[in-house]
Amino acid sequence: MAVLTILPVEGIPEARPGDDVAALVGDALAAGPGLVDGDVVVVTHKVISKAEGQIVELTDDGPDSHRFLVEQESVRIIRRRGPLVIAQTRHGFICANAGVDRSNAGPARAILLPEDPDRSANRIRTRLAHRFGATIAVVVTDTFGRVWRRGLVDVAIGVAGIAPIDDLRGSTDTYGKVLEVSEVATVDEIAAAADLVMGKATGVPAAVVRGLEWKASSDGIDVLIRPPSEDLFR
Repeated sequence: MAVLTILPVEGIPEARPGDDVAALVGDALAAGPGLVDGDVVVVTHKVISKAEGQIVELTDDGPDSHRFLVEQESVRIIRRRGPLVIAQTRHGFICANAGVDRSNAGPARAILLPEDPDRSANRIRTRLAHRFGATIAVVVTDTFGRVWRRGLVDVAIGVAGIAPIDDLRGSTDTYGKVLEVSEVATVDEIAAAADLVMGKATGVPAAVVRGLEWKASSDGIDVLIRPPSEDLFR
């Protein structure tokens, strides 16, 4: 049986606009677990957003000071209830407050999602693969709620080098029955697993998932987004 190891990447400093995320993560990796063939590097989007300048200074630190950003970052409002807005972003994600986040942003600041998370993931992957001479994948994550379930989980919002979905349709289960609808969101499972060692308040924005067998792919995160024609609830 394969053994899966999830390693926190510690020692990454607070990112600032203009920083090279691949260099920040790479230096911490060099001082820690390094990289080997087959590793998946998981990076929370906030370190990327901060380095890419996706930071907005607010007029005050009040609970409603970022509401205008939610409207600005939304292409469609799905639901409203009190201050909570479920919206669709221009990336196609449906999430709370269009991904606008105040946590770990600093006083009177908000952090937006990266402009192109796949592009950011690919840039990091290219640099790290060259530096460590390893065949790797990169997953960029954010924290989402889930319909009908309490609690938050990390999910993938950007990928590079790895197939986002493991399509099992046409294969058989242990009883020989043909699977007709089974598609495993591999990168979401990786994101959730990595968050167990990164956490929300530990200052560890990256992890390495080691020992997992995954399929190489040039697909982006868009293959995980369910089109409206398949959506029973929109």
